[in-house]
Amino acid sequence: MGSTNVKMQARLKRKQRIRRKMTGTQDRPRLSVFRSSKHIYAQVIDDTAGRTLVAASTMEKALKDKTDFENKASKAFYIGKLVAERAKGKGVSKVVFDRNGFMYHGRVKALSDGAREGGLNF
Repeated sequence: MGSTNVKMQARLKRKQRIRRKMTGTQDRPRLSVFRSSKHIYAQVIDDTAGRTLVAASTMEKALKDKTDFENKASKAFYIGKLVAERAKGKGVSKVVFDRNGFMYHGRVKALSDGAREGGLNF
């Protein structure tokens, strides 16, 4: 078994442990974060209805055209602000933060800081 598989299994175990205790409701949906080696994705999810309310990622065409980011953490901060802006447009101001088993530092922390600056409370 490779070390990447062991790391992924450990992250999935942490994710399941977190998700057992956390659900997104209509009043307070879940802000879910996923990061890959190159990109970061954020979704605001209402688990009771099983719907994604808003989403943002570095894969969007408008963001790919922008080149004024110095690193991936600054892109994550921008994605956090973008998802917060879109959520505010849908009337969502309070969310539950789901780090998806990732450690809360680096790009995950930058995204949450951007979402807080954008006006989301969690």
